[in-house]
Amino acid sequence: MERNFAKLDGPPWLGANFWSRVGGPLMWRSYDAAIVRKELAVLHEHGLNLTRSFFYWPDFMPEPDRIDEEMCARYADFLDAHADIGMRTVPTFIVGHMSGENWDPAWRGGRDLYGDVWMVARQAWFAEEMTRRFTGHPAVAGWLLTNEMPIYGGTAPSEQVTSWAQLLVQAVRAGGAREPVSVGDGAWGVETSGRDNGFSVRALAGLTDFVGPHVYPMGDDVVRQHYTAAFICELAGTFGRPVVLEEFGCSSEFVADDHAAHYYRQVLHNSLLAGATGWVAWNNTDFDLVGQPPYSHHPFELHFGLTTVDGTPKPVLREMRDFSRTLARIDVANCTRAPADAVLVVPQVLEGGFPFTETEDRTYAFDVLRQAYVSARAADLPIGVTRESDGIAGDARLYLVPSAKQLTAPGWHRLEELARRGATVYVSYGHGSHGVQRGPWYAHLNELFGVEHRLRYGLIDPIEDDVVELSFTGEFDLGTLAFRAGGNENSRARLPVRAVSAEVVATDAHGRPAVLRRRCGEGWVVLCTYPLEHMAAATPRVNPEPTYRIYDALARLAGVRRPVTVPDPRVSADVLVHADGRRFAVLVSQADTELTVADVTLPPYGARVVELTGTE
Repeated sequence: MERNFAKLDGPPWLGANFWSRVGGPLMWRSYDAAIVRKELAVLHEHGLNLTRSFFYWPDFMPEPDRIDEEMCARYADFLDAHADIGMRTVPTFIVGHMSGENWDPAWRGGRDLYGDVWMVARQAWFAEEMTRRFTGHPAVAGWLLTNEMPIYGGTAPSEQVTSWAQLLVQAVRAGGAREPVSVGDGAWGVETSGRDNGFSVRALAGLTDFVGPHVYPMGDDVVRQHYTAAFICELAGTFGRPVVLEEFGCSSEFVADDHAAHYYRQVLHNSLLAGATGWVAWNNTDFDLVGQPPYSHHPFELHFGLTTVDGTPKPVLREMRDFSRTLARIDVANCTRAPADAVLVVPQVLEGGFPFTETEDRTYAFDVLRQAYVSARAADLPIGVTRESDGIAGDARLYLVPSAKQLTAPGWHRLEELARRGATVYVSYGHGSHGVQRGPWYAHLNELFGVEHRLRYGLIDPIEDDVVELSFTGEFDLGTLAFRAGGNENSRARLPVRAVSAEVVATDAHGRPAVLRRRCGEGWVVLCTYPLEHMAAATPRVNPEPTYRIYDALARLAGVRRPVTVPDPRVSADVLVHADGRRFAVLVSQADTELTVADVTLPPYGARVVELTGTE
């Protein structure tokens, strides 16, 4: 399976969201051209080639039919400052929301931003007029409609939001723009989160030129934290557009400088391997604006910068510099991702649209898929993603369906068809996390897996042990693996089965079937009766946990090609392939101590890119 690695034209975007330390969001009122040039110079010296900039809406459009020309003149100088040192910027129109506060133009009067035809027309007029003024400037790299519009305008029906976005994109094109355009909404829609805010990533990708996730995870597991942005980039990339990690970062109030550097390093390298081809950190500088909103009431927003308020680089900027050098050394613009023989199946329920289903079904699916992604990376699987709603792709050798409560009936039959054609299909059971229609929504459970299930109506079969021990036999040859049991009163449940035509390859501590496989045509169907991925997803500080051992065994059973593997699950390996045939192994460590694997030494939470030779 080919994995998305779509790119915008030109060098990959690597930059920072930009507010000058003189004024922050109010910088255009007190614009200091000399300070701005110093701020840009520091970024440029550290390998950054881009900023994302903002037309602070109350200042640039003080009346519904007037644009402030003095503000535009200052922005024109800002563009020239970029061009003078070979940088570019992505202007953002509707701002709108910023750093913990919403900023209305005085004339809005509470009108609905999506559904009020006059209000939508004012936004479109503003976008067209600003585009007409600045399109074609050598410093303009692209356009964004908004900054995090779901926070500013709120949620709305998807049809309404998509129509609003379509009109604004058309306005940008009417203004003469040929540069790429996207929404700036954060890509927080149901397809990448399980939560429906009306901003459908699928629908908006159909209107725009790239998808731009904004990712600021709060978590309880270091490894999941390091992979969350990458996983969201994988999900966003399923719509075939370039993925630009449009916002990521951390405040120095929330994280020590060395840990912030680790986090940046992890996000940059893991998202690269997940198909991101652009990165824009939040943000360029710290601020000393303690009495000015939003910083007066969100003081942690003062210290998200790549530099201190006096322009001194912080460790995170040095991580950006090093990543810039890596991108240049491997010529990433001419690289692709190694194909994937293993794929995660994203159930259609994640995207919603089914009657009488629960929101928790979607968020449950997101959580177990993310954990499965972490385990796949620990097993060095070049992992792809296929969405059930698009038709499960037919060009993989291993299909992972983790802790599955539900796919559609055609989806289950499709997986069985793929097994008959030679694939290995792995499904781990899951009850779901709530009590509504609790149980497996499978099309033909007994026949598919070669078992007889022994469920009782409306009841769960609870997992009794705090540590689940699975003992493997035969070809899997994994010995006994121990898993911490997580979940709530609904989800901490197993599937009781009797083997019929399936072979039991693992039993639990009570002698009950835990992993079974059934020969299906030319391939295999493998069932795990415990929700291993859900148990891990619900458990703090659990990774790496032994599900990766099962994935490793499944990869061997399925004949999955893995260009690079390392023996330590704390180090993941994947490969980028240059157009000239060179191959680059990217090694990323999740260990808090120095490790050496395959003769490569990695510092704590380190990353290395190594060119492979023909003998490796």
